[in-house]
Amino acid sequence: MGNKLLFVLVAVALVTVPKNVSAQNCGCAEGLCCSQYGYCGTGEEYCGTGCQQGPCTSSSSPSNNVNVADIVTDAFFNGIIDQADSDCVGKSFYTRDAFLSALDSYTDFGRVGSEDDSKREIAAAFAHFTHETGHFCYIEEIDGASKDYCDEDSIAQYPCSSSRGYHGRGPIQLSWNFNYGPAGEANNFDGLGAPETVSNDVVVSFKTALWYWMQHVRPVINQGFGATIRAINGQLECDGANPSTVQARVNYYTEYCRQLDVDTGDNLTC
Repeated sequence: MGNKLLFVLVAVALVTVPKNVSAQNCGCAEGLCCSQYGYCGTGEEYCGTGCQQGPCTSSSSPSNNVNVADIVTDAFFNGIIDQADSDCVGKSFYTRDAFLSALDSYTDFGRVGSEDDSKREIAAAFAHFTHETGHFCYIEEIDGASKDYCDEDSIAQYPCSSSRGYHGRGPIQLSWNFNYGPAGEANNFDGLGAPETVSNDVVVSFKTALWYWMQHVRPVINQGFGATIRAINGQLECDGANPSTVQARVNYYTEYCRQLDVDTGDNLTC
């Protein structure tokens, strides 16, 4: 199946994301901003778009009244997962109900700006979910258990267990100890001691995807779909590194925007 080859190419998603980027772990001194990439400083680069903590100068618009469940309908969700092969493990794991349950913990997802903005955000998220999992076919990264995803620079804050693997799992293929640690803290599971929870509990699986989205992707979504690709897997795909995978993500996004009857906006690629 073509999706399997595609998944092998992109299953290392999130490997290039800067560490210590969640606001509760940024630890900036008083008066400094925590940038979208987890660095402390002042000025627009730190306090502007994507600022996570401190005297930020930008902020999201108030939540709108969009009901995400009315957009992510059974037909929309099933139209994605039905394209996965019948023997895919994800077909008996991922469900729309689990996504909506996870959404209870991230109520601002898909609810900022206009209704069209909401539709674009939902289309973008599901484009990445589709690409990362092969239409919700895969729960874990192919051959991920054989790879070392313990980052030496973040061991002090997020110590790795020698008996656990921090490879890609879930709709955005959460990877690395420095993501599992804060994702677990935010979603009430032991991300470092039991990272396999992401592949065993479908609601937690969607929660980690939404956690990553709200922490690292939402801050740049107003820059266009291309910026969301960069936030998820930029170094491995953007700036000519892998144009075919970039285009695959764009194709999914374009199709979902078509289904949701909304224009794609500008800056589709990275």
